Amino acid sequence: MNLLLLDASELNIHYEACLTDRRHQHLKSIHKPVAGDHFKAGIINGQVGSAVILEHTSDFTRIQLTLETSPPAALPVTLLLALPRPRMLARSLEHLSTLGVKDIHLLHTARVEKSYWQSPELQAGKIHQHLLLGLEQARDTLLPQVSLHQRFKPFVEDRLPELSAASRKLVAHPGNYPECPRGLQERVTLAIGPEGGFVDYEIDKLVAGGFQPVQLGERILRVETAVTALLARLF
Repeated sequence: MNLLLLDASELNIHYEACLTDRRHQHLKSIHKPVAGDHFKAGIINGQVGSAVILEHTSDFTRIQLTLETSPPAALPVTLLLALPRPRMLARSLEHLSTLGVKDIHLLHTARVEKSYWQSPELQAGKIHQHLLLGLEQARDTLLPQVSLHQRFKPFVEDRLPELSAASRKLVAHPGNYPECPRGLQERVTLAIGPEGGFVDYEIDKLVAGGFQPVQLGERILRVETAVTALLARLF
């Protein structure tokens, strides 16, 4: 944990909070703080600053925040991601949150098993927790938005034109396509399929919507690896 992240509702008028949950347990077991110690802290969707330890016991940690600066800039990307298998979804959400992706759309595609949509990892509380872990890692406070789309065709035809407007549209797909571009300064809408890739119908629909297929080379990457490699290359 590189950032103590709090919700504004946890603070009193003096910007004080009392922690009794996993954040307290982390401080107790890892840092063993004493009164007067300082740690990086921030407010969800707010500023970053520091927290001073006012009191620390085996049961709670009482802190006071001073907020000073804005969080890191978000990546200029809207990410369309075929729903990964549950264990990979958890890791992917944490990676995306750490990397600064703020607009995430999880899609059903032909190679996504329908059972994935029943996973507890898709519960709002679980998604929220994974995103928070990513923010704490990156010392960021801006919570990403995650949207679920269980029908590919209506999403691509009805929602995607507006979502991708005024952006460069790219779809990562193995094959004889141009290499993924590097170091872009513009807004990007990036589509990433499952490990087996999109099927031809899905690629055709995306191309018809203005998406350019691009590739990273001959190797077939796991989803969380492909996401990290593509975002690092693009930005």
